Amino acid sequence: MTDIVKHECGIAVIRLLKPLEYYYNKYGTWQYGLDKLYLLMEKQHNRGQEGAGLGAVKLEASPGNEFISRERAMGSGAIPEIFTKVHSSFSEFTPEQLKDIDFVKKSVPYAAELFIGHLRYSTTGKSGLTYVHPLLRRNNWASRSLALAGNFNMTNVDEMFVQLLTEGQHPRDYADTFVMLESIGHYLDREVQYQYDKIDKENLSGQQVSHIIEEKLEIPFLLNRASKNWDGGYALCGLVGCGDAFAFRDPWGIRTAFYYHDDEVAVVASERPVIQTAFNLKKDDVHELQPGEAIVVKRNGNISLNQILEKKEKITPCSFERIYFSRGSDYDIYRERKKLGELLVPHIIEAIEDDFDNTVFSFIPNTAEVAYYGMQQGLEDHFNHKKAKTILEKGSSLSKEEIDTILSKRVRSEKVAIKDIKLRTFIAQGTSRNDLAAHVYDVTYGSLRRGIDNLVIIDDSIVRGTTLKQSIIKILDRLEPKNIIIVSSSPQIRYPDCYGIDMSRMSEFIAFKATIELLKERGMQNVIDEVYEKCVAQKNKKKEEIVNYVKGIYAPFKDEEISAKIAQMLTSKDIKANVQIVFQTIEDLHKACPDHKGDWYFSGNYPTPGGNRLVNNAFINYIEGQEQRPHQFKLNFTKCSQ
Repeated sequence: MTDIVKHECGIAVIRLLKPLEYYYNKYGTWQYGLDKLYLLMEKQHNRGQEGAGLGAVKLEASPGNEFISRERAMGSGAIPEIFTKVHSSFSEFTPEQLKDIDFVKKSVPYAAELFIGHLRYSTTGKSGLTYVHPLLRRNNWASRSLALAGNFNMTNVDEMFVQLLTEGQHPRDYADTFVMLESIGHYLDREVQYQYDKIDKENLSGQQVSHIIEEKLEIPFLLNRASKNWDGGYALCGLVGCGDAFAFRDPWGIRTAFYYHDDEVAVVASERPVIQTAFNLKKDDVHELQPGEAIVVKRNGNISLNQILEKKEKITPCSFERIYFSRGSDYDIYRERKKLGELLVPHIIEAIEDDFDNTVFSFIPNTAEVAYYGMQQGLEDHFNHKKAKTILEKGSSLSKEEIDTILSKRVRSEKVAIKDIKLRTFIAQGTSRNDLAAHVYDVTYGSLRRGIDNLVIIDDSIVRGTTLKQSIIKILDRLEPKNIIIVSSSPQIRYPDCYGIDMSRMSEFIAFKATIELLKERGMQNVIDEVYEKCVAQKNKKKEEIVNYVKGIYAPFKDEEISAKIAQMLTSKDIKANVQIVFQTIEDLHKACPDHKGDWYFSGNYPTPGGNRLVNNAFINYIEGQEQRPHQFKLNFTKCSQ
């Protein structure tokens, strides 16, 4: 993706199922869990470079010592920073103490059996250490203490906030992270109180009462109570101070979560290959948490899978995970990305008018490399078919030299651009910044025949098109190709996302801006006005009643018309080459990623009612010139109290 888009966060949970001395004896360290958490987080660092955090729960902390700990940091170097702080805390103890496992278990911070890790990308515009996960809800009762982290974005924070008010709470923040923490925390409190009231406390000490409550805590029950009215995509994980752990996925399957467990460890992460790498596992050893399902590990080590919310009839896992966000080292994702490239071949052949002799193929950026391999394979298959057809048709009339010439033809591929520098915006602003952007890549001179060759470049997605216009196309034009054809392995991005990707304003999408321009150019302002009026008319309706009328903006045009307008808008006047843009179709996207059909940013088909409310408000805000994060709604507290 040439445009920088913040996206899904990363989560990691580790629960050691054996005593710490087991790992000390087998692996030579009681830090086994901590080391594995570091590896899981580093392998997911692409999912969050604004901040990171970890939490830990000790099962055998002695009274007067902390049983739940947390460390957080901001910035792209957050992971090494927090682990450095954790390891520096061990320097308070002597080497002898750190070899005494009984002492370690009771007194050394982060010498724990439960760990939670988080990589953060903000999608709400709120930043700072306060918003870095895990969030912590402390209590002297271990069973009432909670560390929570997740990869989520909720569309109905207003309703969740009101629910907390009706229960008598005074939430300290309006962000969905805090609302979810307090929602789960509220039902955790109620569950603890319920178990406390049931116990016959006669002849029992306070600690005995606590242990009975901890044994009887029903994590699935409280998750069900807390999440009944949630609307959004989420993969949520938590540690309870008494030693219970859980991970929970939304019933639409929008966000991803994978798990593995054996007799030593239970682990959860956002992506499958990171678990495979960290524990040297095969693909089939790691399982995907199903929509609406939670994995729960009790203090005693018992593991259960629980259907918390009914799986929705139409499951819509996020297709952007497959196209771009998740690591391409996943077995299925690698094949799907190759297929995305292969399915573009007919459109590419049409764009180059089947002129392989005068066309060079390449890719930008590196994240598009796998799709490029798929494209190359598809082009080679097409080329070989043409060769065979020519030989069969001409048969014996061909000389050996002619056959050799036909067989020697290849798809021409070159590395035409190389990432050279990182743009530093603090040393350049305005036109100076744009000039610097035009030098982010170096071109490979001599890779094209000037004025003769077409250049086909594959990208994995085009959101705003800013980088294409300000740098990529200008850089490629230095090679003086006859035509520059930008190929996107994803369809046109037309609608906001509200489930975890930082794409919430209509004006961010070059496809939307191009369509608005087409409507104005063709005297169809009435379409814009009619869509606006329909959106305003339903603004105060319940989210379940709202319809995505914004689809009407795109209805008058074919995809190819919008693509042509996008190419025109992204081509500066100083560009000599003819520029075309070819997009993947939604139909072919589904062929390539058959099990991940969440395509709302392409199609406008939101899986939850909150999505339709989001796009409705986003369009109104665009027309009224008041664009903001449209999934953040202000409350009428007078109305809420009624």
